Amino acid sequence: MYCTFCEIVARREPAEILYEDDEVMVFRNRLRWVPVMLLVVMKEHRSQEDLWRDMGRVGAVALEMGQKHCPRGFRLLSNFGGDAMQSQPHGHVHILGGMFLGEYA
Repeated sequence: MYCTFCEIVARREPAEILYEDDEVMVFRNRLRWVPVMLLVVMKEHRSQEDLWRDMGRVGAVALEMGQKHCPRGFRLLSNFGGDAMQSQPHGHVHILGGMFLGEYA
């Protein structure tokens, strides 16, 4: 099965990679709903459910990248299933920020 995020990890699909270590990669989301939309993924393909059962370094890296790129505040979130708008089978955490995420966001 084709996985866009696995292709990005393997460098067969383009992405603006902002962080990488042996286990985790962070890149900009192609969607730009807010000024900062980053994706944090395990390099190993995992489902969203499996990622949340064992986040490994994803949580720590997401926190570090959120603080670096959105010093005034950010959200960490994940979507589970089609009704929640999960579009990729590869487990991931979104970092959203760069603006006030209050009443209208």
